[in-house]
Amino acid sequence: MQDLSHIGTVTTLTLDNKTTLRYLKVGSGEPLVLMHTIRTQLDYFQEVIPSLAQHFTVYALDLPGHGYSSIDTAINYDEPYLRNSVISFIEKLDLTGITLVGESIGAVLALTVASQVPERVKAVVSSNTYDYDTRYADGVRRGNFVANFILGNFAIPIHGAIFAALENKILLGLIMRGGLRAKRWIPDALLSEFNNAGRRKGYRYVERNVFAMWRSWAKARALYAGVKAQVTLVYGDHDWSTTAERQRTASALGVKQPITLKDTGHFAFIDRPKQLVEIIVAQSGGASQ
Repeated sequence: MQDLSHIGTVTTLTLDNKTTLRYLKVGSGEPLVLMHTIRTQLDYFQEVIPSLAQHFTVYALDLPGHGYSSIDTAINYDEPYLRNSVISFIEKLDLTGITLVGESIGAVLALTVASQVPERVKAVVSSNTYDYDTRYADGVRRGNFVANFILGNFAIPIHGAIFAALENKILLGLIMRGGLRAKRWIPDALLSEFNNAGRRKGYRYVERNVFAMWRSWAKARALYAGVKAQVTLVYGDHDWSTTAERQRTASALGVKQPITLKDTGHFAFIDRPKQLVEIIVAQSGGASQ
């Protein structure tokens, strides 16, 4: 686990369902909650947290089962479970006036959480929402040949668990390369951290289970109509989603014009961190004290 003390205070919070979430807190002002992508963790946002902390009190989470949050191999890591865990985190800390920010599945959670606790959420910034799978790991498999081959094998019963155990830093990097456009590779220190977290007992179960629950991410769109907060949709022009899928999400949210970042892939916070910070500060009202 890399030392993030130079960025903020890292601690844990145990929820009522006994799930323990690792999170980083830093800054002052209204709360901003960051939610990461599939197979990553709060470290994913390390490049943008210092800038955001100049405007907000930032809370960056390791979603349940991810990073160094607790792992339970007896449950399904579907959208409702992750959503309810984030809501429990927010309620435990009694956060209000929140800006919810997420990428990929984190972007979906930002929207569904906002729909369930509208009285607590001020604004939502959702980047590259992962709400269009029509098969196991559909979105990630669109990234490149390596991702399609490896994730396709993950889906096969019994064989998939054995195959997933073979994942290493190089393979993980090749898979994630399919979500980049401006950058050629995930920063090595960050990739190493993702790889290290992936060696935790039970992590491969979570990784495969999140993908196996693909139907729940598509069903999440049904909650979008209940979002009352101001919503900003952001897409990389080379995100895995199709134009039609982006339009469907925008329509469900009543968003007329999503922001499109040029020469940007699915991992926009890695490809375009500065631009994401500017969007979050501008669209949320960016109230510094």
